[in-house]
Amino acid sequence: MKTQTINMRVDPETKSKAEKLYAQFGITLSDAINMFLAKSIMTGGLPFNLVSSDFNAETIETIKRADEDIANGRVFSHDEVFGELRERL
Repeated sequence: MKTQTINMRVDPETKSKAEKLYAQFGITLSDAINMFLAKSIMTGGLPFNLVSSDFNAETIETIKRADEDIANGRVFSHDEVFGELRERL
């Protein structure tokens, strides 16, 4: 299989931290970037959710918990999903 080179600039500290993180999984930074690109293609966009900085940390955490509850089948209605968030607003 032929490969192509991508040249990119990244903060040295970020690169070092990422390399150490991925090494724990037995993959290189290049492997991780290839995985990111493949997953982006599979999902048709970024392989993670972008969150507006207009939300505070508490709201973001509430949304994450609701998302986990939905994924694990623990929440079944709109009111259950957004009830806790509404209480905090």
